Order: sequence, then structure tokens, then C-alpha cells
Amino acid sequence: MDLIYDVFSKFFSVLFGGSDEVWIIAGRTAIICSISTAISFLLGASIGFAMALIPFRGRSAVVAFANTGMGMPPVVAGLIVAVLLWRSGPLGGLGLIYTPVAMIISQCIIAIPLVSAITAGSLMALPESLLLQIRSLGASPYRSVLILGYEARLSLVVALMAGFGAVISEVGAAMMVGGNLSGETRVLTTATVLLVGKGQFEEAIAYGVVLLSMVFVVASVLTLVQSMANKRV
Repeated sequence: MDLIYDVFSKFFSVLFGGSDEVWIIAGRTAIICSISTAISFLLGASIGFAMALIPFRGRSAVVAFANTGMGMPPVVAGLIVAVLLWRSGPLGGLGLIYTPVAMIISQCIIAIPLVSAITAGSLMALPESLLLQIRSLGASPYRSVLILGYEARLSLVVALMAGFGAVISEVGAAMMVGGNLSGETRVLTTATVLLVGKGQFEEAIAYGVVLLSMVFVVASVLTLVQSMANKRV
């Protein structure tokens, strides 16, 4: 009970006690996760559209591979990126290991299969007659994609939310390829793990609350967008 009392008594002093470290780390987290989410959604949604709309041999195998990627352990993604970017690795000359870029790459590897699988599944669930009707009306391929995307807009928002959730909650790959370096690659998740290991629970809880607040704000905005889109159905 003494530990719990000490944690919550120091909680607000950590957040508002004059040190801005938690807010600097929160800002770095927001920037890295925003970039990762945007890239993952653009690439993942594009791959999902291609898997759903372009017939090719082995499409079922590609979809199954994407579905498998939905459960990819973050440490595996981090291991792949670390091997590629390690100084003695094939891309070691780029000097990207232990940088925010390496973290973004690993987060994209985690989120892209998730976004692409959800996008492809939502498009495949649309009535086949819809695509035939669009083509019969003479719509261009670009126009057809826009119409189908509009019809699947609710699922696309879900894909975006899933990608963001996978990115912002990831910790294993971020520590592996980012190194949790103070002032450079330390984000809220890796900072929380570090603080718990040092027994600084009051700071760890403060970081956790900030992280949850960020997730809540983004989820609320995306839920509002989804609700507005649902009213137009």
C-alpha cells in the first residue's frame, strides 16, 4: 500500500512538476507514430486494393500471407530490420540503425500486413454485382477504385485504427532497432519499460497515462469520422 500511495502522490509532480521530458518524449512518439501510420495506411491500403481487385495467379496465397502478417510478433519485425540495417548487414552503410527511421521501418512492417488484410477483406466482402455495375457504366479504373473505397470507407477507418494501434503500442522492435536512446529514439512505450525496470513506478504510470491519452484522442477522432461516414450510408 505504501508503494501505491507513493506512486500516486508523485504522479502529478512527474507530469506537471516543471520537467518537460515526458512531453518531449510524447511529442517524439506522436511524430514517429504519425509517420509510420500514414506510410502503413497508404501502402497497406494500396496492397489491399490490389489483392482484392486485380486477379492474378496465387492471389489466395498472397492473401493468406497478409493474414499471417497480422499476427507477426513485433520482435520478429525488429529482428528483420536489425539484421538488414546492422553495420555489418546489407544496408549497414546507410547508418540507420538506432535511428527514428529504423523505428518507422519496423513499425511499418508490423502495420502494413494488418492494414492490407483488413482492406482486402472489406473489398472482397462487397457485392460482386457492384463492381460489374461500375464497369458497365464505363467508369475508369481510377474512378472505380474511388467508388469502391467510398463503399468500404467504414472498414478503411477500421484499418487505419488498427494500424495506428499496432504502431503506437509496439515496444519490442522499437527497443531493438531504436536502442531507446535518450533524446533520440526514446518513445513512451520504451521509456515506460525502462522506468519499470529501474523501479520508478510513478514516472512509469505518468508515461502510461500520457500514452493512453494519446490513444484515446486519436481513437475518438477516428470514431467520430467513422460515425459521420456511417450516417451517409
